[in-house]
Amino acid sequence: MTVTSTLNQVLFITLAASLMLLKVVNGGKLQNKGVVYDGRSLIINGKRELLFSGSIHYPRSPPEMWPDIIRKAKAGGLNVIQTYVFWNIHEPIQGQYNFKGNYDLVKFIKMIGEHNMYVTLRVGPFIEAEWNYGGFPYWLREVSNITFRSDNPPFKYHMKKFTKMIVNMMKDANLYASQGGPIILSQIENEYNNVEIAYKELGTRYVQWAGNMAVGLGTGVPWVMCKQRDAPDPVINTCNGRNCGDTFTGPNRPYKPTLWTENWTAQYRVFGDPPSQRQAEDLAFSVARFFSKNGTLANYYMYYGGTNFGRTTSSFVTTRYYDEAPLDEYGLLKEPKWGHLRDLHAALKLCKKALFKGNPSVETFGEGLEARIYEKQGTNICAAFLCNNNTVPEIITFRDTKYYLPQHSISILPDCKTVVYNTQTVVAQHSSRNYVKSMIANNNLQWEMSQEAIPGPDNATLKSEIPLELMGTTKDTTDYLWYTTSFELGPFDLPFRKDVLPVLQVTNLGHLMHAFVNGQNWFAGSAHGSKTEKAFMFVKPINLKTGLNQLSLLGATVGFPDSGTYLERRFAGVQTVTIKGLNSGTVDMSKNGWWHKVGLDGEKLHVFNQGGSHRVEWFKAKGLGPPLTWYKAYFDAPEGDDPVAIDLRTMSKGMAWINGKSIGRYWSSYLSPLGVPSQSQYHIPRAFLKPTANLVVLLEEIGGNPDGIEILTANRDTICSFITENHPPNVNSWKREDGKIQNIAGDAKPRAFLRCPANKRIVQVQFASYGNPSGFCGHFSRGNCSSPFSQKLYCMGKTRCALPMDEKIFNKDGDICPGIFKTLAIQVQCGNSN
Repeated sequence: MTVTSTLNQVLFITLAASLMLLKVVNGGKLQNKGVVYDGRSLIINGKRELLFSGSIHYPRSPPEMWPDIIRKAKAGGLNVIQTYVFWNIHEPIQGQYNFKGNYDLVKFIKMIGEHNMYVTLRVGPFIEAEWNYGGFPYWLREVSNITFRSDNPPFKYHMKKFTKMIVNMMKDANLYASQGGPIILSQIENEYNNVEIAYKELGTRYVQWAGNMAVGLGTGVPWVMCKQRDAPDPVINTCNGRNCGDTFTGPNRPYKPTLWTENWTAQYRVFGDPPSQRQAEDLAFSVARFFSKNGTLANYYMYYGGTNFGRTTSSFVTTRYYDEAPLDEYGLLKEPKWGHLRDLHAALKLCKKALFKGNPSVETFGEGLEARIYEKQGTNICAAFLCNNNTVPEIITFRDTKYYLPQHSISILPDCKTVVYNTQTVVAQHSSRNYVKSMIANNNLQWEMSQEAIPGPDNATLKSEIPLELMGTTKDTTDYLWYTTSFELGPFDLPFRKDVLPVLQVTNLGHLMHAFVNGQNWFAGSAHGSKTEKAFMFVKPINLKTGLNQLSLLGATVGFPDSGTYLERRFAGVQTVTIKGLNSGTVDMSKNGWWHKVGLDGEKLHVFNQGGSHRVEWFKAKGLGPPLTWYKAYFDAPEGDDPVAIDLRTMSKGMAWINGKSIGRYWSSYLSPLGVPSQSQYHIPRAFLKPTANLVVLLEEIGGNPDGIEILTANRDTICSFITENHPPNVNSWKREDGKIQNIAGDAKPRAFLRCPANKRIVQVQFASYGNPSGFCGHFSRGNCSSPFSQKLYCMGKTRCALPMDEKIFNKDGDICPGIFKTLAIQVQCGNSN
């Protein structure tokens, strides 16, 4: 590097700092206000902080849930909330904006600030996020000569216009940290490195333009680009992934901090997927590893996933989003993930001074074994991370002391002596989610039905020689597009044998199609693609007649795509249509002349709300119903305060509404490889409910049995603890006092901690064993050794209970299990005390 370039960098950093850091006089003292950075960390209002962040998206829950979700995130040790900005919900029609209800971005950010937490605002405006069209509004696709996400003047004009509007909205509400607000970071674009090469020089120029455009908006806080190696100065390139502590090559300049914008807490699910899992232990290991290697901000994607209401998902994504996050879809604590990460954050905070003031060093002990140390010489400031990256436990000697390291684990020593936390050793409680049938809501649940009419040429509106492309015809106003054509058959065209039927063959670009012949006289069946292969072939026998026949195909999307190149050029719907097996041979119907109708009659009549439901005739429903049927019923709000869900496993595919609000698509007939639906229960926010007479409406596309539908409540009232003799005490047993780590619990014994959800108490001890029990929460079993005093737990009626791993309690008559490594397993049930 030349002297000139070095001086230019110093000048650049100084200029950036002067732009981002404001000096204000308060009580005669000079204070820092704003956000700057260097190669070690962000500096917020003049202070370095370890930042534990979680993604929570405001449109994926009603505003009534936000305070509880934010409160639980803070209680879990977070000090930052990250959210995207969702362009297509805010500007669904060009120039018409919506920031109301669960789209109230300003209210959401202010609420986070009121909880004394920071915000990372991912403006995008391309966001991916398993969100419909990656956040782009449909109208953007129809802008003349547009190419999304490239050095394309029409796209850059609209992208800058929206980005500037959001930035000005934040400024007007004083929400940036430079104004005293909670926003400390903003993000422009999203994982563009994944597609940049496809756009060649148009992509390279676009990255530079996007970064410079964002910086030029003058937010007073840094901008980031995730997974963007060539992010222009002063934009910080960040990491997304599961193990950024080992996979991230680092910032593209030495004066930028190491930030992790997405640590995936599980994996989002699509219809047809089996359950997605990521163990709390692996998640904790990845975060501890990252902070041990110079990281200072780690964000959990997602911390709370929530619900994809309405038609907001991208292609094939389930309505439930990241249910395996630390807070599940209902906002309930998913244990031990929530508690284990809370304890990790507490342990890392004990290391804060050493991480920021100590000099880093590494000591190795063999393959996969190392200590990462931060120490300030001549002081007692020291923290160590002892890492075992092997698949078997190991014992190492560090500074003349032996330490046991479980497999694939990191032990955290805030004073380079005392283990306060191990990533593989879970001290936090466990929980199991239960669904309970509501007696009140299911009482007298009576279903009525109304069939959707199959349109003919007379009531279709768009005529074309060939089938029209679906996405460009519906314009994202509905999932559905009807394709209708008619044709004559003579008496000698049909097969003479009654057991031989003609076959309808349709090539379809996605995502789903239902076929009807001669109105509702013959439902030929359905076919669909998948997330990975959206196109499919429909091949089914059909029953035709002599004379005029009508073929009606209902094409549908299951969300627009959200990723990849050239999103503006994606297509869906019917492509070619042939009928095989006629005596006259194969007939190509693709150019037969097609009538099209956008959407369903029931959608246009709003039969899903109270006013519109009276516009059609309803009949009593019983048993398995026909395809394309609307169902409605009324129910009273379930007892208690627990979250509410509806079980739709006896239905097939469609949409559900509660009091006129869509709770999303359901697809119970699309089974995972395990032979069960990817999602059976669908969240009904209590904010959507009235005390009585709640209207539930379903649009069933294929055919289902409403008699099997149940209204449920969800809880995590089954809580457990599973600890061993080797478990460290809970991290809250330690604090830093006079520069030293002190035990404040009175002893250093591991403890079993049990804590009921809010306003509940322990009403039953379902399992307790001190000895060698095995299993997991909800499925424990005793081994061949168990103390007779195990069941004598004094926890009944309490909201919380702590039991030390103490032989004096469990071995009063002497050790009945000599030579056996001791484990304590407890399972209790929480409930209302009345």
